[in-house]
Amino acid sequence: MFINGIGTLSSDEEKSLIPLNESEDELFISGKDGVSGIYSTLDKKLQLVEFSDKTLTYVKSSAGHPAIYELKKPQFTAPAEAVLMDLDGTSVHSESFWIWIIEQVTAFMVGDKSFTFEAEDLPHVSGYSVSEHLSYCIKKYAPGFPLKAAVDKYFEITEYEMEGIMQGRGKPGAFTPAPDLKEFLYTLKKNGVKIGLVTSGLYQKAWPEILNAFQTLGMGDPKDFYDAIITAGNAIRKGQAGTLGEIEAKPHPWLYAETAMALGVSDKSRIVGIEDSAAGVMSIRLAGFAALGVAGGNLAPSGMLPFLYDRRENESLMSLIPLILGK
Repeated sequence: MFINGIGTLSSDEEKSLIPLNESEDELFISGKDGVSGIYSTLDKKLQLVEFSDKTLTYVKSSAGHPAIYELKKPQFTAPAEAVLMDLDGTSVHSESFWIWIIEQVTAFMVGDKSFTFEAEDLPHVSGYSVSEHLSYCIKKYAPGFPLKAAVDKYFEITEYEMEGIMQGRGKPGAFTPAPDLKEFLYTLKKNGVKIGLVTSGLYQKAWPEILNAFQTLGMGDPKDFYDAIITAGNAIRKGQAGTLGEIEAKPHPWLYAETAMALGVSDKSRIVGIEDSAAGVMSIRLAGFAALGVAGGNLAPSGMLPFLYDRRENESLMSLIPLILGK
């Protein structure tokens, strides 16, 4: 099978895509108007609409704001001038903590303090935006519960837990630096590579994570180290300006595109992104950059391996250095 924007897929890689007769909302139908095929990723979050000369990516949205982007095959040339790094799961291991927060909100919505997620819920409550996660939980467990009320409860729980973490009384082991993170970052710096930190998380949750990780590693202030830090923006709350970050977060391309612009690197072939989640990999790819994957996230079960530059998960950050630097 050949997919524009990816290339030829092996027989095993073909299993990462599910053939469909029509796309979401019946916008495209296989075999009509030049459409040669329609496919869904295994997590059913994305759909590929294949033409003879291009592939369109339909980004679904539980929050009701889908979008369509063309998927183009990136041309990466080492050494990289810029590396764009995800936060949760890639730089800092905290996914279980944020799943636990979403679980607490869901317990509140269903009125059962003993509520726990099922295994099948996990791909839908990690890697995407808070609104996406809560929309999924409302649809499955609390139909009719207002999304705004769920989001408000999320921030109430988050603020309490984050304050506790910053004061040393929070959930034990919430944020742990990824293995080799310090060595990896200093290796990039030594070789003159610009580094951008990118997250779909709102600033209120993202900043304590990386600050806590840098304190653990003895690396000082993250703002002094990274060349750019981009989050999904601030929450829209009373007395506070907000952004569309929650609507246009990963897998939309804008967070990674904005980070590259902030770094001042215009040659897309000299930029590479690093992710552990399906939403993040697609965000990198739709921004026009090559993507490298690290193990521990949902890349394989989501069907995202064919979208990676080397089409595999890497076991550590340091194992990426030869690919990034070309040596």
